[in-house]
Amino acid sequence: MLEGKKTFFSIEDTGAHKLAHKAGEIVWSEVQKWPWLAKRTLGSQWIDATDSVSANLVEGFGRFHKKDRVKFYYNAKGSALESLEWARKAIERKLIDESKAKEIIAILEQLPREINFQIKYSMEKLKS
Repeated sequence: MLEGKKTFFSIEDTGAHKLAHKAGEIVWSEVQKWPWLAKRTLGSQWIDATDSVSANLVEGFGRFHKKDRVKFYYNAKGSALESLEWARKAIERKLIDESKAKEIIAILEQLPREINFQIKYSMEKLKS
């Protein structure tokens, strides 16, 4: 660290948030291409679940107490798994092409592990 310069750790610096944010942008972009019925049903649920991952990570990071923080991280993990289920349905219903399917599945399968790192760090390093 440079003398006189402070660096601040933020949730946006974590692998979990980077992946979650990327997943949300990919899902949003893909769902925009779908027909109305698919958007209204599967699409809106998939967007909500995917966006919820990064939102819960950010909300948890803003919490002071360790238990509050970890609760939101677990919510993020659940939303990541929900998003993975919606992705599988989108693939089965042939709503996304194979290359995008592989990309989004790879990201969504990494997310729970990255979130587990956030949980472990919070449990070990935070005092309260």
